[in-house]
Amino acid sequence: MAEPVALSNRPRLGRVGAWSGRLQRRPTGEAIEVVNELEELGYRSVWVPESPFGKDVLTFSGVLLGASTSITVATGIAIVWARDPAAMMNAGRTLGDAHPERFLLGIGISHESTAAARGHDYRRPVHAMREYLETMHAAGFDGHGPQWTPPVLIAALGPRMLQVAAEAADGAHPFLTTADHTQTARQTLGPDKLLAVEQGVILGTHSEAKAAARENLTRFLAWPNYRRHFERLGFGEADFADGGSDRLIDAVFAIGDEEAVERRVQEHLDAGADHVCLQIVTNDMEEELAVYRRIAQSIMLQ
Repeated sequence: MAEPVALSNRPRLGRVGAWSGRLQRRPTGEAIEVVNELEELGYRSVWVPESPFGKDVLTFSGVLLGASTSITVATGIAIVWARDPAAMMNAGRTLGDAHPERFLLGIGISHESTAAARGHDYRRPVHAMREYLETMHAAGFDGHGPQWTPPVLIAALGPRMLQVAAEAADGAHPFLTTADHTQTARQTLGPDKLLAVEQGVILGTHSEAKAAARENLTRFLAWPNYRRHFERLGFGEADFADGGSDRLIDAVFAIGDEEAVERRVQEHLDAGADHVCLQIVTNDMEEELAVYRRIAQSIMLQ
């Protein structure tokens, strides 16, 4: 098996990045305008997810990279069920060759419903991810290079998937976690792997913010892998009722003002994260961009 990419030449992620699922839902021209503004605001990276039947995130990343100047585009995450390992790896190699140090390939096993929707069997997800990575790294490439191959991170929460990240990938991209989890992830990954934590953010009064958090968290609580993740963090059935207890919400979301966001970012960095990308929890596309503007004025992005 080929070795994962050495991270001595990491992509330029910056201290804090933007994670936006809403970029996928905008017309591509509008998405380009948003990425260009994020770049002007000082964000050095933007993370883009993938849904089972949405924009192809690798094609979309290529469009965003070609329409911007310096910002790094990262997939958070590209779904393994959407393409075979060679297709995934060689798309990443192509983007890395075209835009050296400006692309990061984050991949994930996603959920059972996603696998079923694309005609796959979700059984043994940890084994499936390890096998997928092994096949990825062994994939041949008939191109001329590439001159630069992007690192591969995997969505990892539990200890077994974090171990896969440590042994067969270049790092991990966890979500809905705490600083304690970040510390554990760093211990599992070791000092040289890339740890990029995704952090949910809600600006506003605590009563308004917690209502928005519960609306957002409800779908995650319906997925067994996230419930197991929260249980490992010390939460129980009482914390899962009615969209999540105050204790759970306060633990996994940064709520309040810009100072609260800065504190949470620093907690993750102090616990061993290399990078924190911020997901603005809102149903309003324009509010998402407005919050990114506010954060850029108050949080050290570099």
